[in-house]
Amino acid sequence: MTPILLDTSNTVGHPSGPEYQLAVAEGVYYLQDDLHLATPPPHPSEHHTANPNPLATAPRPPTTGLKLSLSWMNPRRPPPMYNIATSGSTRSNLATSIIKESEKESRSSHETSSDGLAAHPANASAAKTPVFGEDNALLTPTIGKDSAKRKKPKTSIVKSNSSFISRVMPHEAMTKRIQEHTTDGLFVFANINRAFQWLDLSPTNESKAQHVIKILFTKAHMLCHDINAFTKGPNHLDIIMGASTADIMWFEAFSQKYARINKNAVINPSPIYQIKWLPGSENLFLAAHMDGTLIVYDKERDDAAFVPEESHPLVSHSKGSEKDHRPLLVKKSVNSRNQKSNPVASWKISNHRINDLAFSPDCRHLAVVTEDGFLHIIDYLNEQLTDIYPSYYGAFLCVCWSPNGKYILTGGQDDLASIWSLTERRLVARCPGHHSWVSSVAFDPWRCDDRNYRFGSVGEDRRLLLWDFNAAMLHRPKAVRLSISSHAAPLLRHRTESQATTRFRSDSNLTTTADSVDGEGMVEHPVESRTRTAELPPVMSKVIDEDPMSWLGFEEDYIITACAQGHIRLWARPQEATNSSQVDLHS
Repeated sequence: MTPILLDTSNTVGHPSGPEYQLAVAEGVYYLQDDLHLATPPPHPSEHHTANPNPLATAPRPPTTGLKLSLSWMNPRRPPPMYNIATSGSTRSNLATSIIKESEKESRSSHETSSDGLAAHPANASAAKTPVFGEDNALLTPTIGKDSAKRKKPKTSIVKSNSSFISRVMPHEAMTKRIQEHTTDGLFVFANINRAFQWLDLSPTNESKAQHVIKILFTKAHMLCHDINAFTKGPNHLDIIMGASTADIMWFEAFSQKYARINKNAVINPSPIYQIKWLPGSENLFLAAHMDGTLIVYDKERDDAAFVPEESHPLVSHSKGSEKDHRPLLVKKSVNSRNQKSNPVASWKISNHRINDLAFSPDCRHLAVVTEDGFLHIIDYLNEQLTDIYPSYYGAFLCVCWSPNGKYILTGGQDDLASIWSLTERRLVARCPGHHSWVSSVAFDPWRCDDRNYRFGSVGEDRRLLLWDFNAAMLHRPKAVRLSISSHAAPLLRHRTESQATTRFRSDSNLTTTADSVDGEGMVEHPVESRTRTAELPPVMSKVIDEDPMSWLGFEEDYIITACAQGHIRLWARPQEATNSSQVDLHS
C-alpha cells in the first residue's frame, strides 16, 4: 500500500514501462502523469482513538476516498456521434450494418441537436427540458438590474476566521496563475478527507503538483462536490461541496468566496454522500444525505428548521430478501407555497445510505443507488418514482448514464457492472471481471455512437476494466432463447409524459414471477437469475494502482483514474485514436 503523504507538498511522477500501459484494440494507452496529493493528518481537536480490534463495530467517520471534478475552461468539441455516412472513411472501422436495439424502440432519455450531435446537458436543459420548479412562481428568480450578473458568495475564504475552516493555502502566485491561465486549460478539483484542492492539470502547465488553492477543514471531511456547468464561465466557477458534518459549502473559485448552507445541520443532520447541481439551474442543487433523504437546496436562500409538510412511516417490505424499499416519500414538494427558506424540496427514498446519483442526459430522469441494493429511477420533474431494480446481492455503489440516455450502468458489492435499459425497463447484461467491489463506472463518450458503446469500471481490486458492447453482442443464454423468440414485442413507454403513472408491467420476459406494480404505477422489478441474463466480458483488465480505486473519468485526450490514497493518474490515449474521430468496436 502506498504511504499517505501527510500535509506536505503534492508530488508528480512519470513512470514508464509495460506495467504502465493499457493495451486495447485501438492501441496502447500509457501513463503520462502520476500525481500524488498530500493528505492532511487529523485535526488536533479530533480525539480519535484507534481500536486494535479488527472486528470492532464502532462507527467510523464516513469517507469516500479521492473524488474529482473536471473543468475545461474553453468549450471542448463534443464527442462525435458516429453515423453510417462515415463508414467509408479510411480511418473508420465502424460496421456498416447498424443493429436495431428494439423493434418498437421508443424515445430514449436523451435529446440530440439538429446536427446529430449529443446536446450538451446544460443546453438541452435550457432549450428543451422543463426546469425543476418552473411551475412554482415562488421559485422564479427576481428580475432586476443586476439579474444578468452571476451572483457570488459574500465571505472571503482566505480571510475567514470561521472555526469550520482550519487553514487556507493559496499559491503564492495564485492571482497571476488565474489571470494567465490558458483558455484551453484543464482545472481539476479534488476532495480527499478534510482537504479540498484546486489543481491546474493543463497540458502546458509544468507545475502540475502545485495547487492553485488548498483548503483544510477543521473536523469536516468533504465527501463530494460538483461544478455548475450552467453558470461556468472564463472567470466564474460555482462549486458545491457536501461534508461529513452535514454542512454544505458554496464556493466560487475565482473570487475565493464562500457561503455555508445547512449550517450546524439545521435542516438535516446526516452526512452528505453525494451532491449535484440541478441541470439548467443557477441556484438549485440536490444533496443525498446518508439517512436516505434527497433534499433540493437553493444556494441563495436562508436556512430554517425543517418540519416535513407530509410525513408517512416507511412500511416494511419484503420480496424474498432482507432488502427494504418503499416508494418515494415527498416530505416537501417543489410546488409547496412555503418557499421562503431552504429546503426547496425533500424526498425520502430509503432508510439506508444513498451512495450515488446521476441525471439523465436529457435532464428528465434521476438514477439513484442505495446501500440496501436498489437502483431507483425517478421522474424528478414530477417527483415520481417510476422503477426499482435490485442488485444481484449487496449494495449498489455507483451509477451513470450512457451518452444517449438509453442505458444506465451500475456497479456494486456484487463485483459486477450491470447494464439496464431505460426504454425496455429491464436488466440487459451483467459484466463480471472484477475481484472486489466496483467503486466507479463511466461511459467513454469519445468511443460511443448510438448503437456501440465503450465504458469502464474501477474497483477495490485496484483494477481498471474496459468494456465494449452493442445490441448484437448481448445474446441470452441458450436455455432461454426459445422464450425470447416467442415473446411479444417489448413493452415500451414514453417515460417523460405526465401520464407515466399508468399501470404497466416490466418488460422482463426472463422471469416467471410478475413484477409488482403499486397503485401509482411504480414498477418493482425482481432479481434476475444469472443463468437467465446475458454476460459481457471485458476487453481489457489490468491492475493499475497499489490502492483501491475510487474514481474514473474519460476525456478526449485521457482516461483519468483516482485511488483512495490520493493518486490521480492521466492515461494518454493512443495517438491515432486521439486524432481520429472513429471507433472500432468490432475488431
